[in-house]
Amino acid sequence: MLDLFKVGIGPSSSHTVGPMLAAADFVGRLTGHPERLEVSLYGSLAFTGPGHGTEGAILLGLMGHQPDTVPLDLVHSVVADVDAAGIVQLPSGPLTFDRERDLVPVFEIHPAHANVLRFTAGDLSVAYASIGGGFIAELVDDELPPPSPPPTVPHPFESAADVLRCCGEQDARITDLVWENEVYLHGEATVEAHVDEVVSEMLEAIDRGMATTGNLPGGLAVQRRAKELGLDLVEPDPGHSLPPTGPADWAGVFATAVSEENAAGSRIVTAPTNGAAGIVPAVLRFMRDFCQPVVDHPERVFLLTASGVGALIKQGAGISGAELGCQAEVGAACAMAAAGLTAALGGSPAHVENAAEIALEHNLGLTCDPIGGLVQVPCIERNAVGAIKAIAAASMSLRGTGAHLVPLDSAIETMRQTGVDMHAKYKETSLGGLAVNVTAC
Repeated sequence: MLDLFKVGIGPSSSHTVGPMLAAADFVGRLTGHPERLEVSLYGSLAFTGPGHGTEGAILLGLMGHQPDTVPLDLVHSVVADVDAAGIVQLPSGPLTFDRERDLVPVFEIHPAHANVLRFTAGDLSVAYASIGGGFIAELVDDELPPPSPPPTVPHPFESAADVLRCCGEQDARITDLVWENEVYLHGEATVEAHVDEVVSEMLEAIDRGMATTGNLPGGLAVQRRAKELGLDLVEPDPGHSLPPTGPADWAGVFATAVSEENAAGSRIVTAPTNGAAGIVPAVLRFMRDFCQPVVDHPERVFLLTASGVGALIKQGAGISGAELGCQAEVGAACAMAAAGLTAALGGSPAHVENAAEIALEHNLGLTCDPIGGLVQVPCIERNAVGAIKAIAAASMSLRGTGAHLVPLDSAIETMRQTGVDMHAKYKETSLGGLAVNVTAC
């Protein structure tokens, strides 16, 4: 479950992190140095890959880099460097590479998944689906393989109803179940270290984003706003008539900061994806700065609970914008953040499930229609609004009894059905919605 939080680079977990991992996996399978290597990009990877950093990510993966350790200066220069030299440096040595010839967009949706890329070198040809959140799956006979059986853990669950039942039977919190499962699989020291790394990376991304100004890359000339928004909360412009500010406004600023870092291709944490990576860190920072958690290790409780809810959404529906629209990214992140905050503030399992359901329900139908194929507009503001919405969902739940009409499982299934029914042009192709009704300059 904690693998929903991966340290990587922006701007997209499915279009940047996943392709980099796939490319690195492919070159790791080569038994010798190839004469030529070709990559075919299908569906959403072809439509929005140029704006999502896909080409650079593939080049970095072919060079053997990993998303969590690749030098950021190389991220920003690799495409120009390869184009200038006409060579990509594989682990086995230099290879002549022409992006126009060797990176081939295929503007049709692959039957297996909306994000498919195929690598071919000599007799070796491997296709991967980038299934969201930086996860990849190798295709078998051009089809997604059946899901692997879940690992044996002390507390197996497939639904929120299972989680609530287990919590009731054991008088436990959701975070207790997730913690014991993760420790069983990875060991206590590894889990603690991962949580600490995720918290550190999230907070550092907020700090960097709030200290940086200028335009984001990509051609839209979108200005970074996080620093300015934060300053305006500290000293509002007396010449403007504005609504009164509150702590939740800071969550919007924090989410903006992370999302701008993501859009700039900087280091961030998938939560559960890059396109929605601002929401969970923003609400975590909001909890630290403005709340009084009543549990021990509140950051751990927050993230473990959030990951449990995220795992339910990923398993029951999906977290890929190319597959289900932005409801699967911002909606999932909003539900995860609401659940984490509710748990850290002492909410019961029923309160946590209610908060997650409120947050997810009110993101149903959200389309993924990035202007210019960039993870900037409307993505950055969606993260800011999503963080504030998560806090509102937690507040509504904690002020109730935990009893509610719509179960989280029903909201997850509704999201899945809505995503299936959603037209492909609204699912990370930039062929519909804002992407075609606003002129990209």
